[in-house]
Amino acid sequence: MAETRVRSLPREETGLPEEIFGLDPDFVAEIDQALEEERDEIVRELVVPLHYADTADLIESLHGDHRSRLIDLLRPDFNPEILPELPDDIRDEIIERYGFADFAALIEELDSDDAVYILDRMDEAEQAHVLARLPLETRTIVEQGLNYPEYTAGRLMQRELAAVPDYWTVGEAIDYLRSNAVLPEDFYVLFVVDPRHRPVGIVRLNRLLRAKRPVRLRDIMSTELDIMKVDMDQEDVAFLFRRKDLLSAPVVDASGRLVGRITIDDIVDVIDEEAEDDILRLAGLSESSIYVSTWETIKSRFTWLFVNLGTAILASLVIGLFESSLEQIVALAVLMPIVASMGGNAGTQTLTIAVRGLAMKELTASNAMRVVGKELAVGAANGIAFAVLTGAIAWAWFDQPMIGAVIAMAMVINLVIAALSGIAIPLGLERLKIDPAVASAVFLTTVTDVIGFLAFLGLATIFLL
Repeated sequence: MAETRVRSLPREETGLPEEIFGLDPDFVAEIDQALEEERDEIVRELVVPLHYADTADLIESLHGDHRSRLIDLLRPDFNPEILPELPDDIRDEIIERYGFADFAALIEELDSDDAVYILDRMDEAEQAHVLARLPLETRTIVEQGLNYPEYTAGRLMQRELAAVPDYWTVGEAIDYLRSNAVLPEDFYVLFVVDPRHRPVGIVRLNRLLRAKRPVRLRDIMSTELDIMKVDMDQEDVAFLFRRKDLLSAPVVDASGRLVGRITIDDIVDVIDEEAEDDILRLAGLSESSIYVSTWETIKSRFTWLFVNLGTAILASLVIGLFESSLEQIVALAVLMPIVASMGGNAGTQTLTIAVRGLAMKELTASNAMRVVGKELAVGAANGIAFAVLTGAIAWAWFDQPMIGAVIAMAMVINLVIAALSGIAIPLGLERLKIDPAVASAVFLTTVTDVIGFLAFLGLATIFLL
C-alpha cells in the first residue's frame, strides 16, 4: 500500500467536533458538580449514553467519593466494555463496590480475549473468586487463555469465530450463520477447516454473499493464509498485521488445529501498548497513568534514578582524575559540559533510530554493518562541523587558540563514539536477549559522559599543561 502523508491539523482546523477527541472538560466539570449536589438522575442521563471509552475516561478522571458514587449510579446499566479501558486500581474499586458475583457477570458478557486480559491483571485471590463465579464453559475458555504465555497470540486471540468445513456449499454456510447463536459479534471472514479442524482457507463475507447457494466453499475460498501459532510473540503478530494489512488471522495450537482468531482492533492496542512501553522504558519509567498513586510512582522511578546516580558517580570519578588540570585552567570546567551534552544528544538521536528499527524489524543482522557505517559517517560529519563551531567560540571566548583546538578534537571524538554507541548498544542488548528499550539509555549516557570528559580533559592535560 502506498504511504500517504498528511499534515496533522489542530483540532480547531479539522472541522470535527471537540467531543470526538475526548471528553469536554466542561462536561466533566458538570458531572463533578452534579455528583457534588447529588443530582443522580441528571448524572445517569448524561453518562449512560456515552461511548464506553468516554465513560472509562470519565471514571478515571474523577476522584474519591465522586468516582465511587458514579460507579454506584452506573451499576444497573454498567457496560462491560468499560472494564478493559480502566486501570487496574479502578477495576479493583469496582470489584469492591459490586462484589465478585456481579463483576463475574460483567466478565461473562465480554469477548474471551477481553475477559482473559482482565483476569490476567488481577492478583491470584481475586482471580480465583471471579473464576469460581463464571459459568463452566466461560471459565474453561478463560483458564485456557490464561495458561498461554503472556504477550503471545494465545493471550490475544478470541475463541469466538466462524469455522466451516470445506465441503459445505454457500447455502449451507449462510444457513449456519443465520442459525448459530454463538458467533462473534463482529467478523469479516469464514475460516474453512479440514476434518482435523486445521485451517485450509478463508472465505470473505462479500465473496460468500455474491456466490450462488450450490457453490462449494472450497471453490471460492482463498488459500493464502497468515496463520499465527498460539506461542507467537505479540510483537511478531503485530508486525505481520501491519506488513500485510490484515483484518483478522487464524490462531492454531501445536497440532495445527484452529483454536481462535486475532482481529485488527486487538492489534491496534498491541501496537499502541508496545510503542508506549518502549517510550516509557527509554525514560526509565514503568507507569503511564497520571492517576497512579504518589507512592507507586516514587517506587517505580527510584530504581532507575538509583542506576543513574551510579553512572553519574562514574563520570564524576573521571573528572576527579583531572582535578589538578581543572585547578590550573578554570576554562576547562566551563567548557566540559558542552562536550558531554553534545555527545549525549547525538547518541540519543542514533539510539532512537536503532531501537525503532529493531522494534519494526527494519534493523537486522543482514544490514547492521551498513547502518553502523552510515551512523559513524553521520557522527564524524557532525563532529567536524560542531568542532569548527565550538572551537571558534572557545577561542574567541577565552582568547586561547589551543583551548579551541582541544574542545574541537574532543567534540569529534565524542560525537563519533556517541554515534557508534547509539547503534552498537541496542544491537548488543538485542543479541543478549535484553530489551534494548530498557537499558540502552543508561549505557549510552555513561559512555558519552565518560568519553566526553576523558577526551576533553585528557587532551587538555596533554596540550595545555
